[in-house]
Amino acid sequence: MSDITRIQVSGESAYEIVVGRALLKQVAEAIGDKAKKVLVVHPVALSQSAEQLRESLVDSGFEVLLAGVPDTEEAKRVEVAAFCWQILGQADFTRTDAVVGFGGGSTTDLAGFVAATWLRGVDLIQIPTTLLAMVDAAIGGKTAINTAEGKNLVGVFHAPKQVIVDLDTLETLPKNEILAGFGEVVKYGFIEDARILELIEENLADATDASTDRFREIVERSIAIKARVVSEDFKESGLREILNYGHTLGHAIEHNERYQWRHGAAISVGMMFVAELARIAGRLDDATVERHRSVLSMIGLPTTYRSSEFEKLLAAMQRDKKSRAGQLRFVVLDAIGKPTIMNAPTAEMLHAAYQEIVA
Repeated sequence: MSDITRIQVSGESAYEIVVGRALLKQVAEAIGDKAKKVLVVHPVALSQSAEQLRESLVDSGFEVLLAGVPDTEEAKRVEVAAFCWQILGQADFTRTDAVVGFGGGSTTDLAGFVAATWLRGVDLIQIPTTLLAMVDAAIGGKTAINTAEGKNLVGVFHAPKQVIVDLDTLETLPKNEILAGFGEVVKYGFIEDARILELIEENLADATDASTDRFREIVERSIAIKARVVSEDFKESGLREILNYGHTLGHAIEHNERYQWRHGAAISVGMMFVAELARIAGRLDDATVERHRSVLSMIGLPTTYRSSEFEKLLAAMQRDKKSRAGQLRFVVLDAIGKPTIMNAPTAEMLHAAYQEIVA
């Protein structure tokens, strides 16, 4: 493969996603020459790497401040956003300055929200450092924080100026974090690109090894799908809904677990649920449902959840932002690569589908 792959997001909020290795030297170029000050939002766990990035940007002539935040969904709280706003205010950041999100999905979500809301929007550069953020959170322009009532309920669309996917940043990531990121990867395989599923099924070891060409191909295929969908539907008024495959129940599980479950694990159970829901509705064949279970299980992702939690999960789903006029909506499949929307399934269907995934 070539050293650098460039994937374009087009439309009214166009930007470029750069994929490769040893790309952090490109951050200064991505920020551009209009900005004087840069805030790097990063998880505390990446403080050493963030300091190295700061030094590199200082050498390029920028005044750089660091904002260390929690390395979990705890980062996506209004109090943490307010901490970042305070830094920006005290440093007199202007509309020509920039915010850099350097970390996993919760960090890039937060950084995007901070950039979108400061002075009604400043430039944003996203540098995802987890597989989940590389293929999903950092590249769609959706930014949000959580509330006590649910995940991502307060947010705004704000496209980054550039996304820099440096695969070398995965070298120190624990294997279980990479595997958790495959929840979103498998989603792309089912909603559009069956080759992603084949690449995993043919050689799981290579597929999940961040140093291999197979892994890079999976990442680039996943990013390309999201880039295409976002290009056609930036503000999720239609097509982009397909990216929520597995997310309605998945977000409810995350909320129920107080965000102690990894996102990819929750989405894995959510995909299993909607596959069973589509089968009950007569829309999806047995073999495809079982392929969900097979692929997710071979990666080590969960496909079941506790039987006692259905009522709590149902209440959480009804508060989900994907609902319309109080009615639940689910992205389901008619076949691999053929996602569609199921509106207002009956309580009996929901309960029956859930019984198929109880532990």
